Amino acid sequence: MSIAPSDSVEFKPWAPAPGEATTDRIASVRLSLVHLPLHAPISDAKVLTGRQKPLTEIAFLFAEVTTEGGHHGLGFSYSKRAGGPALYAHAKEIAPELIGEDPSDIGRLWNKLVWAGASMGRSGVAVQGIAAFDIALWDLKARRAGLPLAKLLGAHRDSVDIYNTSGGYLSTPLEQVLDNVDLARSRGIGGIKLKVGSPDPSVDLKRVEAVRAHLGDGVPLMVDANQQWDRITATRVGRVLEEFRLTWIEEPLDAYDADGHASLAATLDTPIATGEMLTSVGEHATLIEAGASDFVQPDAPRVGGITPFLRIAALADHKGLALAPHFVMEIHGHLSAAYPGTAWVEHFEWLEPMFNERLDVRDGRLIIPNRGGLGLSLSEQAAAWTRESQTFGSRS
Repeated sequence: MSIAPSDSVEFKPWAPAPGEATTDRIASVRLSLVHLPLHAPISDAKVLTGRQKPLTEIAFLFAEVTTEGGHHGLGFSYSKRAGGPALYAHAKEIAPELIGEDPSDIGRLWNKLVWAGASMGRSGVAVQGIAAFDIALWDLKARRAGLPLAKLLGAHRDSVDIYNTSGGYLSTPLEQVLDNVDLARSRGIGGIKLKVGSPDPSVDLKRVEAVRAHLGDGVPLMVDANQQWDRITATRVGRVLEEFRLTWIEEPLDAYDADGHASLAATLDTPIATGEMLTSVGEHATLIEAGASDFVQPDAPRVGGITPFLRIAALADHKGLALAPHFVMEIHGHLSAAYPGTAWVEHFEWLEPMFNERLDVRDGRLIIPNRGGLGLSLSEQAAAWTRESQTFGSRS
């Protein structure tokens, strides 16, 4: 049957544009590539085993979204050592896809951005570029509602257990590590994480023993091997570490070794934590289904933003696992507060110069800020560290 031109037939596109339910539209998106310099080169086990160079700076991709109604959202992604320019380049290519869209349609827009760069895949650089947009949209939505992001998501708590990592790197002499422990504790931080994975495991054991003795038995202590052990070494060292009553052993094996982590989790009394290096929901699902960890460690900027992070958190909650997101406490404090089960957040002071606001830490916990969205605004220092920037659409 043919259709005459006069017949009233409406052909709808597969991805509908914003319609009658639209409350606002995105007017502009500003992207910035910012390089954050570190005060001193940082080395963990990946450096000592010759796999990486010391870390000297971190590249950040910031996305600032503005709507016709005057609402704003700020989001960011990041890359260490390499990849920052790639994040920025990919984000510039797909940013125009957001102009004119309803910022409330966050799930649909995440899919739209993935399809805009479909040949790049659904993990790695592709989704890490999308993450900055996704986080900005969630920030905007919470700000518009007048709520902290944690409250918008449905908070289970107003503060989250926090532990420090930045003071315990392998490049830091033991005496300085002990001083850093005291400083972190004096600032109200509850737990301490120590880097391990040295070529000589006896060096690690001496450092762990010294820090545990310095802290006493009542303070949470974690160790992080940064994927540098094989299965045999992880098992042997893990058995010796049992006596130090660790909260967890982090990334003892290669990040993608689900079977190895599962075997280790079944063998040791000490809980296993892993997942920070993964860049998709599917990769996390593989670890979770394998029983590879007791603490799941997704990183919202690495997995593509808050939208996929929430899917990972739902999978972890279904299995009764604890949550300990990697890095960027500025984002993960809110997400951990919205997690039903046990949750931690990781303290790094490195990002503080880029924002005008400071986070409050008291009595071993990060206090969720009572500000709209993430509660962050970019500082003049962030502007000074900006390497490149570009605006799409028209800013009001």
